[in-house]
Amino acid sequence: MRAEILSVGTELLLGDIVNTNAQYIARRLADNGVFVYYQTVVGDNPKRLSDALDIAFKRADIVIATGGLGPTKDDITKEIGAKFFNRKLVLHEESLKKIEKHFKNMNRKMTDNNRKQAYLPEGCVIFPNANGTAPGCAIEGNNKIFIMLPGPPKEMAPMFEDEVMPYLSKYQDGVLVSKVLRVLGVGESNMEDSIKDLMDSQTNPTIAPYAKDGEAILRITAKARDKNEALGLIAPVEKQIRERLKDNIYGTGDAPIWDVVAKMLIDRKLTIAVAESCTGGMLASRLINYPGISDVFMEGAVTYSNDAKMRRLGVSAKTLKKYGAVSAETAREMAEG
Repeated sequence: MRAEILSVGTELLLGDIVNTNAQYIARRLADNGVFVYYQTVVGDNPKRLSDALDIAFKRADIVIATGGLGPTKDDITKEIGAKFFNRKLVLHEESLKKIEKHFKNMNRKMTDNNRKQAYLPEGCVIFPNANGTAPGCAIEGNNKIFIMLPGPPKEMAPMFEDEVMPYLSKYQDGVLVSKVLRVLGVGESNMEDSIKDLMDSQTNPTIAPYAKDGEAILRITAKARDKNEALGLIAPVEKQIRERLKDNIYGTGDAPIWDVVAKMLIDRKLTIAVAESCTGGMLASRLINYPGISDVFMEGAVTYSNDAKMRRLGVSAKTLKKYGAVSAETAREMAEG
């Protein structure tokens, strides 16, 4: 199946907010064998949104739109979608009751324009919103599917996982399973060079390397009849990669390095204290978010000035003068102090 992501909102065009929804949806669709060929951003303009939808359906089987489901006049995604499929917007009583309940629980008065969010295209599949007021929906017709989701990521992502993925599963032939290996201490180009022969000969599974926030990622993806069969295809490829990258692979899945470190400390009953300078407490902040870290995390100190480094950590003035505050030598003395 070919898919296109249609991000609706003038604030996206102006660069006021980052389009994290498109990144999230594209990644999750790829994980499940749906290929995104295009991503389009369009403002809150009826004509341009209608044109964008028309173009999208000329090159995709599924169009997933985010944004434009709110209560205001410029929230027009449902209206344009319904018109495209020649459907009317009708009041969905269950959605209206949920919206009313939401405002009651928030101890806020519900304005009349919020009723707009309960009007949905006739005959659509409805996706309840457990984290906000705007329900999502899908319209099917002429072998095309138009999925509409709310714009706020905290509403979109849970709805996509809980409602859209199960909905799309009925259109898939087999399953696509991915395993992510997280790599430190080797750049993306060097990592790719070390497994080049595996990538050149790949068919199923496929291997996709990419860089992300100071680390390298390897995604191994297999297509099969079921999850167990796919994992069986992934296993020998993963084994070969681990034999080459060895300890540079620090973890799998979505767990970042600080979570992996925190778990290792807890499992091995090792205590830790941190001294920071330019990071301003970031390392301590990330470590203490891990459940159970209080058993092993002793303390943290932010020693931004040279005076603090000397007074609290015993860094020598000579080291600071010779190598500077941002140096391996200073960092070593900070750790020793």
